[in-house]
Amino acid sequence: MSAPTSGRSARTGRDAGQAIVSASADGIVLVGDDGRIRFCNPAAEELFGRPADALLGGPFGFPIVAGGASEVELVLPDGGERIVEMRVTGTILDGERLHVAALRDVTRRRRLEQDLTRALERQHATAAVVAHELRNPLAAIRTLADVLRDPAATLTPERRADVVDRIAERAAFLQAMVAKLLTAARIDEDTVRAPLERVPVLELTLEHLAEFGERAREVAVTCDADLVAHVNRGEMSEMLVNCLENAFAYGRPPIEVSATEEDGRIELRISDSGPGVAEEFVPYLFDRFARDPDAERRTEGSGLGLWIVRRLARANGGEVRYERGDRGGACFRISLRSASGS
Repeated sequence: MSAPTSGRSARTGRDAGQAIVSASADGIVLVGDDGRIRFCNPAAEELFGRPADALLGGPFGFPIVAGGASEVELVLPDGGERIVEMRVTGTILDGERLHVAALRDVTRRRRLEQDLTRALERQHATAAVVAHELRNPLAAIRTLADVLRDPAATLTPERRADVVDRIAERAAFLQAMVAKLLTAARIDEDTVRAPLERVPVLELTLEHLAEFGERAREVAVTCDADLVAHVNRGEMSEMLVNCLENAFAYGRPPIEVSATEEDGRIELRISDSGPGVAEEFVPYLFDRFARDPDAERRTEGSGLGLWIVRRLARANGGEVRYERGDRGGACFRISLRSASGS
């Protein structure tokens, strides 16, 4: 009588153990010494994205090392990936020594950690750029202010006016730099954006050209008055202003702004007559903080402007690309949705 009872107890214990494993929130996989899967619970099926029938008897595919924890990447049937923390121990089941792999999905945690790491790296890079780019204009403002307040300095009215203009110019540069940094921070935070609206392209272009003062005389505009884009007005303004600033800083006049409409898209072109972009630098043109070494020696800048243009263009369902202009300079083409019929 005792033997049957013992066998029944063993089976009952094994069945209870399997029931507990099946109900576990972690994926549990039993792997033989041959590396093939003997058992998996529903949580493991969910992690692998495959039913038990497709897993049992197949290779586990990961090194089995008892003790400690490791991370593995599971490739899902749809091509996606899942990051899993794996802990391995051993057991003997029905006389066979098996490896027990407990799998826990840590994808979300790892993604958050990666996002945080990237954010910190961006902050460090931003701090370095800010420190580098703000040092010279701040030093210039301080020096010029000292000239104005020096009682021993004898300045003609013309010279004094020139010093004041240079202070204003340096302050405007700092304002533009801060504006770009704030825009970059807003993009990184992915904050709630204003809704898209109907924006008259010519009206917006002329509005922002006025902000460039005398330099606007160097810009020729070609745009039908009835062209209307379906965009976030503030973000289209930033795209246009950044491209114009780029043309003024790195190109030469004449500068042209033109807009056309075709197949439900509005194409805005900003081109200049300067040297254009060095061929080897074109692949990096829209990268964050990227600056052409040759241009960097000639002109101040943060390397954020064109990165901002691309991010905002894509956020508005559009795109921006660079090409050589008709006169050999730089040409930036921004494609946006038209509001015709909307």
